[in-house]
Amino acid sequence: MSESLLRDRVVFVTGAGSGIGRAAAQLFAEEGAAIFAIDRDEQSLDQVVGHIVSAGGRAGGQACDVARLNDVADAVNAAVSKFGRIDGAFNNAGIAPPAVDTSLVDPLLWQKAFDINVAGIWHCLRAELTVMEPGGSIVNTASVAGMAGLPGSALYSATKHAVVGLTRSVAAEYGPRGIRVNAIAPGLTRTAMVAALIENGDMDPEALVAHSPLRRMAEPREIGEAALWLLSNRSSFVTGHVLAVDGGELAV
Repeated sequence: MSESLLRDRVVFVTGAGSGIGRAAAQLFAEEGAAIFAIDRDEQSLDQVVGHIVSAGGRAGGQACDVARLNDVADAVNAAVSKFGRIDGAFNNAGIAPPAVDTSLVDPLLWQKAFDINVAGIWHCLRAELTVMEPGGSIVNTASVAGMAGLPGSALYSATKHAVVGLTRSVAAEYGPRGIRVNAIAPGLTRTAMVAALIENGDMDPEALVAHSPLRRMAEPREIGEAALWLLSNRSSFVTGHVLAVDGGELAV
């Protein structure tokens, strides 16, 4: 029987209440990690923490808005207080604004998306890097939209390109200090956020799936598996990398 990939490690997970974050938190716990989960939705957060604990895992959590610097700092301190340290982090929280012509993007929505998708990642990195020891690993959630341009999605694409740049720069800065920083770039994934975009007519899933060589959406756990590998020692010589988990979308 193989050893659990995250055995005896403490992993901080943002956006853990639903979708990719929730699936990843549960997967990391199955692989031996103690999980400190954060999300804006306290009820969903309680559910995922309760699920991990009832399954025999270790977990704690705290309601947190990643767009608020002090909220994130408090959550990281709470994680260290509960588990003694943070060995890994999955900075996953984000929003996907509806597709709209660039000239029609609401300036307030533009600012909100950058506050959550970019500043939110920076707030997490800033706090995590303060407490993380050599050997630590951080994974940020970018998107295929951070690796290519998408018509109608200039706002979302801009935020995710920023995540890619942030990831690579911090990896170069902290590699000599023994901390690895990578990103995953999911393609179309079956989450509540995507379901809402489809329901509102802001996304055509059939067209997107038809463009993917695998001809289907990803399941949240499949994205979590990629983050798991990057957090684990199986990827010990990988840093500054953006791993596309997109069914081959960027290959065509």
